[in-house]
Amino acid sequence: MKVTIDGHEIEVEPGTSILQAARMIGGESVPPAMCYYSKLEGTGGKCRACLVEVSKGSEADPRPMPKLMASCKTGVMDGMEVKSISSPRVLEARKSVTEFLLINHPLDCPVCDQAGECDLQNLAFQHGKEQKRYQEEKRTFEPENIGDNIQLHMNRCILCYRCVKTAEQLTDERVHGVCGRGEHAQISTYISAAIENEFSGNMIDVCPVGALTDKTFRFKSRVWFNKPYNAHRNCPTCSGKTTVWMFGDEIQRVTARKDEFHEVEEFICNSCRFDHKETSDWVIEGPRKFEKFSVINQNNYTKKLDHVVIKTEEHILEGREQDRKKISMKAIPFTNEESKE
Repeated sequence: MKVTIDGHEIEVEPGTSILQAARMIGGESVPPAMCYYSKLEGTGGKCRACLVEVSKGSEADPRPMPKLMASCKTGVMDGMEVKSISSPRVLEARKSVTEFLLINHPLDCPVCDQAGECDLQNLAFQHGKEQKRYQEEKRTFEPENIGDNIQLHMNRCILCYRCVKTAEQLTDERVHGVCGRGEHAQISTYISAAIENEFSGNMIDVCPVGALTDKTFRFKSRVWFNKPYNAHRNCPTCSGKTTVWMFGDEIQRVTARKDEFHEVEEFICNSCRFDHKETSDWVIEGPRKFEKFSVINQNNYTKKLDHVVIKTEEHILEGREQDRKKISMKAIPFTNEESKE
């Protein structure tokens, strides 16, 4: 079946969502997604950041859908026409959704380990409003210890449920979830149990904000100071394919490899993530490439640079010899007549 998104037509298989079709097209037409995760089942439909306008339902029923639709949960129909970045309604709705997500989010960017690779930062930069209208106090939660490897900052959580789905689908027994309702809802282990499953570290990678961070990397460095390299090792538990983040010769953290939509390609075990921080533990494949405007890519060390030779005269900073003679005070004789003037 055919679907058109922002004037770009593409053929997709039945059952494909609008968001998936937009990702096949790529570019600015791809809606942002804070809760949807293609590698996890049952995600999406919670953050509403991926809203799009369906200007034509299908060839059989060309009527437009009256409301904006969540692209991650709306399947395409043959002949459907969708407006994403080209719709003023969609852009205004995304601004409102971003404002809503930031209502209770603290200004922790200066001290948050997620800064520089935060999906909420990117969303606020692209669709955020300049003014703030919220006057009430932000909600706060008491710190909770959930284990030796993962740091939980519930104040930053946007309740995307990604970490819950990760624990349900990757681990043998989930010990955490969403407790409470409404503005009292929070991620918790309920009885302060430690999250120690072998694949629990993947919750750090799927979290779109700084609610779940790596304790072994906490406050060590900023991501833009590290050099990410693809690496692998022979691991009996997982594929062993990772990205190692190096500062000089030191591996400061290990993460799973992510695609252009910041989604994990293959989930890795805690042993690879937390226990192997020596360069001798890994086979370094090469630098990891990131999108052009990513803060992680600011040094652009993956770009091939041509050697530039600048042909100049000798001592160019001092100027030419003939010019120095003309403007030099030593070359002008001093006379008493000039001093009297």
